[in-house]
Amino acid sequence: MGSDESRLPPLASDLRLAQRRAPLKHQLPYAKSQPWQGWTLRDRDPAVIQSFMPFYRWAYQHYFRVQTDGWENIPAAAPCLFVGSHNGGLAAPDMHMFIYDWVQRFGAERPVYGLMHPQVWSVFPRLGQVATQFGAVRSHPKMAIAALAAGASVLVYPGGAQDAFRPHAQRSRICFADRRGFIKLALRQGVPIVPTISWGAHDTLIVLEDCYAQACQLHELGLPWLFNRDPEVFPIYLGLPWGLAIGPLPNLPLPSKIYTRVGRPIYFERTGRSVLKDSDYVEACYYHVRDQMQSELDQLIADTA
Repeated sequence: MGSDESRLPPLASDLRLAQRRAPLKHQLPYAKSQPWQGWTLRDRDPAVIQSFMPFYRWAYQHYFRVQTDGWENIPAAAPCLFVGSHNGGLAAPDMHMFIYDWVQRFGAERPVYGLMHPQVWSVFPRLGQVATQFGAVRSHPKMAIAALAAGASVLVYPGGAQDAFRPHAQRSRICFADRRGFIKLALRQGVPIVPTISWGAHDTLIVLEDCYAQACQLHELGLPWLFNRDPEVFPIYLGLPWGLAIGPLPNLPLPSKIYTRVGRPIYFERTGRSVLKDSDYVEACYYHVRDQMQSELDQLIADTA
């Protein structure tokens, strides 16, 4: 997520425009000319989400045999920022199992919007369309701000591809890829952060190593990027359907038991746009969230040993 304050829309105008255009408080004013591009909340389709639930239920109960807890920690009425660490490459099965649990508990009508990398829409347009119908929006400050302002919760994985493709040896470490955008978002909007952690999904794709540094050297020598886009990671891994493969390709997850946990909400003493000027405070909040999530993950690993 970017953090350029000049690109953040005024909150008051967001709300006025949303109220003018749509009766539902979770609809969003940012409409582009083409649908399913992640620039509006209106493309989320509860009917589409519900149609996928039989398959999700089978995967949840039989393929991943999910065990979960901590859902009582979610604030009952106010929106929150779910911050997670995910595994398993582009398939990210722990993320999908979180969505299934959300729908089973709150119904498809109660929205939670996920911030997704913009490259998905350009490289995998069909996947981008389906993800948008599930509630994916662009990983852009104005989308996250408007969703929270409209009363919906937001799900973000700050580590992005570096997190989803982190080597198997680092599976027990929280990875935010040194990004602070999610902290600035929570502080600016005054919403709590609710950690969402998982264990076991790292075995659905065995990442041996990330060779991004070496791939960058080859690119400087003239080797083009796949799809002419910087992939940000270049893993070597074992998984379906490729066997041994390199690069962030779409994958099918191997069967593995997955444990998920929703942590206790993290509230901040000082919030609002003005606190973003205090870099020391922002850093302290960042490390507080990271350390608490690491502690939660350590406990989950111990509980499932």
